[in-house]
Amino acid sequence: MIKKALVTGASGNMGRAVIKKFLDEGYYVIGTMVPGDTAALEIEHPNFEKSVVDLLNEEDAESFITTLIEKHTAIDVVVLTVGGFAMGTIKETTTVQIAKQISINFETAYNIARPVFNQMIKQSSGRIFLTGSRPGMEAQQGNGMIAYSLGKSLLFRLAELMNIEAKGINVVTSVIVPGTIDTVANRKAMPEADFSKWVKAEDIARVIYYYCTEEAKAIREPVIKLYNNS
Repeated sequence: MIKKALVTGASGNMGRAVIKKFLDEGYYVIGTMVPGDTAALEIEHPNFEKSVVDLLNEEDAESFITTLIEKHTAIDVVVLTVGGFAMGTIKETTTVQIAKQISINFETAYNIARPVFNQMIKQSSGRIFLTGSRPGMEAQQGNGMIAYSLGKSLLFRLAELMNIEAKGINVVTSVIVPGTIDTVANRKAMPEADFSKWVKAEDIARVIYYYCTEEAKAIREPVIKLYNNS
């Protein structure tokens, strides 16, 4: 039976790369976009399905997963790439701004991860990948990015708690921690940087796929750092 992968943030650089990799490896892939996303997603493949889901709406997200399971029976891999960024020191950062970053970076992941996790426990297998960040993992890296750092930090604890609940079951949650990703937008924003030190979205996708292979089935690594030399 063909395996199924769900990728949120399908229109982003990382989302696109992950979708392409899993399609190339023979998966059926469902990619989600948020309502109102104006980015073009030109992926023409018989095993690709695009859906529009409001990831900030818990009921909509859970309904989407329920429908997905009814249609495809099982979900083997979920890669959650949706997120947002904001600068700000403690002096500048309000609880409203913190709440916004928690919504964008944590709730968009949790609203999908929770029903998917419950399904994977039922089917006794599955891999979940959350997208963290260095500021969310290391306080020193989060200096001047208070709301963003706090929002991303919750993903690391979520992965730990999911792995505790799934102990003894072949369901693993990992946090991908990329360094600076080599994108057109990042190159324009940092034209003087050494682009060769950045990590490519395609390399991230290859690592994620590897963790879903038989060769990696014994690995229960909660944090996967992909910095290259950045």
